[in-house]
Amino acid sequence: MLQFFAKYKFFGIFLFFLSAVIVTIIYSILTPEERLPVYQPSMVNNELVDYSIQEVRKYHTISDFELLNQNGDTITQEFYRDKIYIADFFFTTCQTICPIMTDHMLQIQGELKDDPEVLLLSHTVIPKADSVPQLKKYALEKGVNDSQWNLVTGDKKQIYELARKSYLAAKSEGDGGTFDMIHTENFVLVDKKNRIRGFYDGTDPKAIEELLEDLTILKKEGE
Repeated sequence: MLQFFAKYKFFGIFLFFLSAVIVTIIYSILTPEERLPVYQPSMVNNELVDYSIQEVRKYHTISDFELLNQNGDTITQEFYRDKIYIADFFFTTCQTICPIMTDHMLQIQGELKDDPEVLLLSHTVIPKADSVPQLKKYALEKGVNDSQWNLVTGDKKQIYELARKSYLAAKSEGDGGTFDMIHTENFVLVDKKNRIRGFYDGTDPKAIEELLEDLTILKKEGE
């Protein structure tokens, strides 16, 4: 009996490893990889989508932009090339939802402090008041990491068009004029191809947890 086992020992070991490989392959086939949706305008509540793009069903991406950050640097999509990022809209003097949103962005910044793959982008919705010096003051008060998080200001019409036609994050009515005002709690998750992969309530702690979980899924898609 011992001679039999000695004779076929290596064959048995080979069969064991072959079986393990086969089981792993079958498990991976039967367990679909978790992926986030790629959001198109047609998938989003019409109230948040400009009428001109409500029927768009594919190829939607964030439009090119050129804005100034808290340091007076020009920020374009080039800054976010090959990066995942989280975008939102706020203003520095807001006393309602914005402080909560900023605290949650700070939480995300802390969670991702050692992760160069993910960045943050906050657009002011009152650019006339939120000048570069005002954004810098706010950034210093809050503890914004300049290398990871841009607070941006610039042309109001451009920012409002980004919110409504690119990020699909704000009520679609309005023209970006003097009396137009956006006030949205939405955080938007954007992938490395400038596509929207998730919307989250920036005032809800549970939504922030979901966002962080979705980030893990999104990063695995690129592996």
